[in-house]
Amino acid sequence: MPRKEKTSKTGSNALSMLKEDHAKVKQLFDEFEEKSSSKADILDEILQELKVHAAVEEQLFYPVLRQTIKDEEGIMDEADEEHHVAKLLIAELDNMEGDEDNWEAKAIVLAENISYHIKEEEDKIFKEARKAPIDLGTLGEQMAQLKEKLQADGVPPDAEAKMIASAGLRGDSPAKKAQQKVEVPMKQRKAS
Repeated sequence: MPRKEKTSKTGSNALSMLKEDHAKVKQLFDEFEEKSSSKADILDEILQELKVHAAVEEQLFYPVLRQTIKDEEGIMDEADEEHHVAKLLIAELDNMEGDEDNWEAKAIVLAENISYHIKEEEDKIFKEARKAPIDLGTLGEQMAQLKEKLQADGVPPDAEAKMIASAGLRGDSPAKKAQQKVEVPMKQRKAS
């Protein structure tokens, strides 16, 4: 029988808080894909939600798990790399105006990346967290306080944001650029 997750004074715990964040971001991505206008406003909200969520996980949730679980499968390293890729996309989208040819495609790739990460996190990482000797209620309170602070003060630029800020955006697709130079090998028609 699964262990009952301890809740905090506020009735929340670390896992339920993260699940709520996941549900909100999924819903926002659905809105983004359904809308034909105001996509930029929706994406701005998504990016802010993801920045805060990633910071909370990286500053509290993941370090606590690394101290308490035996990670023989390397799920925490994989989660870190999924965060890294997502934060690169977030930083690029943060520096875009929304009228670039690849803006929407980049947002969709971010949505796909986040969807995969959520599934992995909820299926594997949360399972390990439930088995660990972590007081999920107290951890949830700490995470809620950090989230509130980050929402009020903003999330400081992370390494990925600094890297994109210094390197700039890649403004074109290598495949689109090569398209102008490549000769397409056409099938030969058989003589009738």
